[in-house]
Amino acid sequence: MGEHATRPTVTGGGAGIPPAGDRGLRVPAVAVTTGPRPAAPSPWDRTRGTALRGVSRASKIPGRSVRTIGRGVLLALAVLKYAIRDIVTLRLPVGELLVQAWTLLRVTATPALLMAIPIGALVSVQVGGLVNQLGATSMVGAASGFGVIRQGAPMAAGFLMGGVAAAAIASDLGARQIREELDALRAMGIDPVQRLVVPRFLALVLIAPLLCFVIIASAVSAAYLIAVGINGITPGSFWMSFGSFARVLDVWGALTKTVVFAAIVGIISSLRGIEARRGPRGVADAVSSAVVLNVVCIVIANVSITQLLTMFFPMEVS
Repeated sequence: MGEHATRPTVTGGGAGIPPAGDRGLRVPAVAVTTGPRPAAPSPWDRTRGTALRGVSRASKIPGRSVRTIGRGVLLALAVLKYAIRDIVTLRLPVGELLVQAWTLLRVTATPALLMAIPIGALVSVQVGGLVNQLGATSMVGAASGFGVIRQGAPMAAGFLMGGVAAAAIASDLGARQIREELDALRAMGIDPVQRLVVPRFLALVLIAPLLCFVIIASAVSAAYLIAVGINGITPGSFWMSFGSFARVLDVWGALTKTVVFAAIVGIISSLRGIEARRGPRGVADAVSSAVVLNVVCIVIANVSITQLLTMFFPMEVS
């Protein structure tokens, strides 16, 4: 038989293997059959799918909000427990508390001063133009005392703490979280709430009255200078009307508001910081959410406290 009789044959399945030196043998291609292609979704189907996904996400928001509030309440209870226990047992880290208080005061004092001056000037200018038309120029001092002490100073201090101080606390704790420092503390048997959150919470509550006093003094001084220097009101009438409407009780109410705002800011900022995820972007998201939540909660708390103070301590002329 000839040479070609010994060559293996190649079937459609590819069972035969040609010799290495044979270049003329070709393996027939195997046809691959596919099914019919699925039809592209219509615009109506895409719109309906997008709407269903949006509804699904929106339906989960109340549950997430309730869980976040629950975690915040638990954190607040833990902070109060550790703060009271450490103060009673004299185990409070005073050095860390003073360092955090100085850090927060340093980043909020200058903005507080810069915010207070326009607030006082705005009250004096707006009210001065109105009372000049009514012929009651002596009431500028009363409006300054009423507007600045009851509303302007606590809200300005709350917004400063909710912005500047909240960003400092949330970024610090968030950076520690993504570097796994909090997990390392837990592994050593140390609660991060006791070691890190409590000093920052107490430091913010400690500097809150000081910020309120700085804003009141600066805003009232600016209102006085505008009223006397521009509106032509005598100093005696300004301070007389100021003392007639501004009471010591109003100052205590402003301090109470500021301390409550500081507690809210401390809890929310710490919670968002220790729950930061996904690296540096997670820290930025924690800071942004902390600032937004603080502003919303401060506005709600201010309305509630103002209503309570008005109900139990109505405004009276001294």
